Amino acid sequence: MAELERNASGREPGSRLSPRQIFTLAGVAVAGLAILLDILGFHAFAVPGVLTVIGTIGAAGIILFGFSSTISRDVSRAPAAAGDALNALPDPCYATDRRGAVLFANEAYRSLVGSVNADRPAPLERLLAGREGHAETLYRLAQAARTGFAAEEEIRFALRTGLAERTYQVVVRPLSGQLGGAVWLLRDLTLERERLDQAEQQWRRASAFLSATPIGFYAAELSGEILYVNNKLADWLGASVERLSGRTQKLSDILLGDVAGLSMVSDFEDASIVDADLKGPNGRPVPVRILRSLVPKAGGKDGEFISCALVLDRATSGEAEGNARDAELRFARFFNNAPISIATVDAEGRIDNANSAFLSYMGGNVTRGVPLADLLVEDDRPALLESLAALRGGRQPGPPIEVRLVNRPERVGQLYASRVDSGEGGSSTVVYLIDATEQKSLELQFAQSQKMQAIGQLAGGVAHDFNNLLTAIIGFCDLLLARHQAGDPSFADVMQIKQNANRAANLTRQLLAFSRRQTLRPKVLSLTDALAELQNLLSRLLTEKVELKIVHGRDLGLVKVDQNQLEQVIMNLAVNARDAMPDGGRVTIRTANVSEEDSRALDHAMMPPADYLLIEVADTGTGIPKENLGKIFEPFYTTKDPSKGTGLGLSTVYGIVKQTGGFIFAYSTVGKGTTFRIYLPRYFETPAEAKAEAEAQAAAVAAEPTDLTGKGTILLVEDEDAVRTFAARALQTRGYEVLQADCGEAAIALVQEFEGKIDLVVSDVVMPNMDGPTMVKELRGKLPGARIIFVSGYAEDAFEKSLDPEQQFHFLPKPFSLKQLAAAVKDVMGKA
Repeated sequence: MAELERNASGREPGSRLSPRQIFTLAGVAVAGLAILLDILGFHAFAVPGVLTVIGTIGAAGIILFGFSSTISRDVSRAPAAAGDALNALPDPCYATDRRGAVLFANEAYRSLVGSVNADRPAPLERLLAGREGHAETLYRLAQAARTGFAAEEEIRFALRTGLAERTYQVVVRPLSGQLGGAVWLLRDLTLERERLDQAEQQWRRASAFLSATPIGFYAAELSGEILYVNNKLADWLGASVERLSGRTQKLSDILLGDVAGLSMVSDFEDASIVDADLKGPNGRPVPVRILRSLVPKAGGKDGEFISCALVLDRATSGEAEGNARDAELRFARFFNNAPISIATVDAEGRIDNANSAFLSYMGGNVTRGVPLADLLVEDDRPALLESLAALRGGRQPGPPIEVRLVNRPERVGQLYASRVDSGEGGSSTVVYLIDATEQKSLELQFAQSQKMQAIGQLAGGVAHDFNNLLTAIIGFCDLLLARHQAGDPSFADVMQIKQNANRAANLTRQLLAFSRRQTLRPKVLSLTDALAELQNLLSRLLTEKVELKIVHGRDLGLVKVDQNQLEQVIMNLAVNARDAMPDGGRVTIRTANVSEEDSRALDHAMMPPADYLLIEVADTGTGIPKENLGKIFEPFYTTKDPSKGTGLGLSTVYGIVKQTGGFIFAYSTVGKGTTFRIYLPRYFETPAEAKAEAEAQAAAVAAEPTDLTGKGTILLVEDEDAVRTFAARALQTRGYEVLQADCGEAAIALVQEFEGKIDLVVSDVVMPNMDGPTMVKELRGKLPGARIIFVSGYAEDAFEKSLDPEQQFHFLPKPFSLKQLAAAVKDVMGKA
């Protein structure tokens, strides 16, 4: 016969206060009231009244002492296994075949049913057949036995006349093997049920006693969940006992201020007195004094407690206002409710007292007498010990100490210490601890942004000067190419020079992008459309070893960005991801809407709450070490081989995103991959704006010039001789008369000399003494009809604030070619 399955399941009583807990509470009540009467000076209480209260609680304690010996136990009893023979089981047991016929029954079952000598006693379902109330239960058990399933039911019955009914747990377990069938086990639960009934009656009597007491009472888990309140406390709170009990409320729901000291296991003694305010009806504070004790949890493990407390109404307790005791109580109340962490330490640096905020910040590992230094990480302990020693020596408090906790090293606190005279020649040290994690994070972010800004200014200046050189190189190449045929030997050489100059121009554009000084041409875009146009190019960039996955959010909004620059951002991030996966992997690009509410929860202190569109580029590559993650946006910083990168890719991305008004954040785990998240401001476009932009784009395409020659007088102002010489020759070859000036002052003199007969001014922006915008202001009265083209290596928004709002101008970024210069002049002259 197959081995019988041992059933180890059990039950336990409900999570009510045990009689032992109630008795403990009653003892606390007697002692607590006596102590409070002596300490607090309840002069308004008459002595007989006091004795009546104490006598009532004491009598209840004597009654409950009798209950404490009958604490409920676990109702489950596992049978002792002795081989696989059913006769070894102390509980009645029998085995049946698939049809329900008894194959074997042990002696305990035979004795129970009165069939000691029978070969095969009747099964339970036959013995109880026809009895009222058992049909459905027996059917479920029999059906489980026949179909090979396990089942358990409770049945109360007496098999023989004259015997009292008993409660049995009937357990059915299927037998394995070819035999099939099932084993039926009967476990007598009668005594356990009687004990539970007695415990229930004891609980009801104890609950009735607590409900009748003239003081408040509650029991709560250490996590703050309320298990029970009595009628008096419920009356003070203006709520029903049912609503407040049963884990539906927490201490923080009924008490004002920080209640950590009332629920944390790390409190200083098993019993303590705390002054607090209840949340009375309509939010009215009810001043109370709480006598709290930790009581072992019924049925719990060693070291598991619940918090039981007596609550006294201080408003009617007869305390005299204005005396020293009242002042002490007010101080205790302020101390416990202070919003900052405060603790006192003795001469040895051990904690003597602490408020609720301190306990909460420490996270539950504080007990009286523990050295304060032990709570800090090892590196921060010497500074604390030195500060405490200085205070003991009579020196003035020093600056705050930056500390981190052993159990919460990610949090940063500022600790202040001061010495306080405690009277009678004694003194103690008071420490104040302020959570400075967010402040420290902001400081680091601000320092990083300042560093990036300084690098950006340097990079922008270098790029501006370099653009002047490239403008001359590219321009003179164009002049040389105009004099050579494609078959000339020199033609190819000049083309090589121009092509390499254009490559250098791309580097300067990246520097300008990082410094946020490049010119952007923003337009309203759908990220879905923009990424669809870019997908084929991205696939070629990533090669066949890297899988590309693009996931778009639903109902994606619009952004207003420069499409070329946005594509540059995506491609740079994709190439970086590819290089981080030399053996292949996956790049995932996700887009999503981020509402203003969602942005508040992102915990990015430098990013204001608003509506954004998210572009996330994630790879499964090697990841970036934590020590390098803060440097990746710096120009020329790279971890790649010199032949694989310039260190400008991510700095370009950073600059474009910031100039667009967005934010970029990097997250990485070594060995798992890197994720870049870009947040771009969401653009809400009106129908009129959409129509106007479409018309403008169509007009720009139609107005593309083909003949670049023209007539008119142009004033060319440029301090770089090479750039000025090239530009003058380029415009002269296109039919224009060109007047040249190397500074703003010379340009003003030329205008006076030619009496204002100038059609167009082409001017550099940055020049010594007088810059381009200042010169234009001076010429405004002398050249009222002249048009203006500014040329610069910086973006146009870097100087447009220097001009009058009414001043109309056009912009041509450096470096430019002969064709680009001629086209810009032709376009502006054609708008006369």
